[in-house]
Amino acid sequence: MEWFEELDKWVADYLPDLRMVREEPMSRHTSFRVGGPARRMAFPERAEQLVLLESFARECGARPLVVGNGTNLLCPDAGLDRLVIDTSAGLTRVEPGTQPNTLTAECGAPLARLALCACEQGLTGLEFAHGIPGTVGGGLAMNAGAYGGELRQVVQSVQVFFPEEGIRTLTGEEMAFGYRRSLLTDHPEAVALSAVFSLTPGDPEAIREQMRELMGRRKASQPLEWPSAGSTFKRPAGHFAGTLIDQCGLKGLTVGGAQVSEKHAGFVINRGGATSADILALIQKVQTAVLEQTGVRLEPEVRIVEA
Repeated sequence: MEWFEELDKWVADYLPDLRMVREEPMSRHTSFRVGGPARRMAFPERAEQLVLLESFARECGARPLVVGNGTNLLCPDAGLDRLVIDTSAGLTRVEPGTQPNTLTAECGAPLARLALCACEQGLTGLEFAHGIPGTVGGGLAMNAGAYGGELRQVVQSVQVFFPEEGIRTLTGEEMAFGYRRSLLTDHPEAVALSAVFSLTPGDPEAIREQMRELMGRRKASQPLEWPSAGSTFKRPAGHFAGTLIDQCGLKGLTVGGAQVSEKHAGFVINRGGATSADILALIQKVQTAVLEQTGVRLEPEVRIVEA
């Protein structure tokens, strides 16, 4: 029996209320708008569903891939012969925490909505996250940040599922946050289920004004009108990736439908009709040119997903 047949039968028996679809195009679930079909895609609405599904998927060889908004993923054109678990449809609750000045958010909640909820509660500390398009789970994995703010500054604890150990609650310190990394990137089999954020009381109107200002800066400097995965490369020590790419004369460089943005060289965008292969080839061209001209090796911030 193929793994997907075994999975279908198990879901029908043990999680009959779980929505699962077949041959779902990843282009519908990634911000690059590219990627072929996932053999199976599931949409859990409760953490218990996610944990049970993840556990069985590993047993039957489905190689589960947990995603949120897909804002940092490059999926292959041929598709994924594996189970994709999408948290962004059902695991999206955000609510006041049990302690004063805290918020609790599930892994599929958008970071932008988390920031808005903090504002509505008169809590400051998440303004930087207002324009970040990803979810809490992805943000925790990558220690999402912008304009001087990072999630590690406000994470109090994270509930993490480890397939070999079960569910553990880790402190912010135990999450080992670094630049675009965390314990979750070091242990890709682990899944963040939810997190508690410790914030500071503030004036809602002042918080709202700061979020408007940061969003204005994003719109003015970033090619938000085109599909992309945000910053394509990590910031190399002592440099800015976009500046290096610009200095190498690579703005506007094109492979198929993929282009180095003329507005911000740190972004590779889908100008229309791009394939995953186009984007990957362009990333490699940029890496080669920057290394040859500057001696700096650019590391992709975008996660390149294996089939």
